[in-house]
Amino acid sequence: MKKIKHEKELVKLALDLVMTIAEKKGVVKFDATDSSKEKVEYVYRLLVHDKVLQPLAKGQEDQPMMKHKLASWMLKQLPADHELKK
Repeated sequence: MKKIKHEKELVKLALDLVMTIAEKKGVVKFDATDSSKEKVEYVYRLLVHDKVLQPLAKGQEDQPMMKHKLASWMLKQLPADHELKK
């Protein structure tokens, strides 16, 4: 797994984006007490379910791999001149 520059910020951005969309659709309601781990797993599984992300191989579905997958996806969604792409 190749390290992504600004991975932490990209994961946070992906979580914010997908959680906002999911709440507006009425799919889920997140609480302030929900852990980051729960949010990462939910957002990852939602994107896989919607066929936006290709699922990780069995046995590789852990937090670091899910975060890496979310960061990679978010990086592709950003415009070319975004500060996180530099």
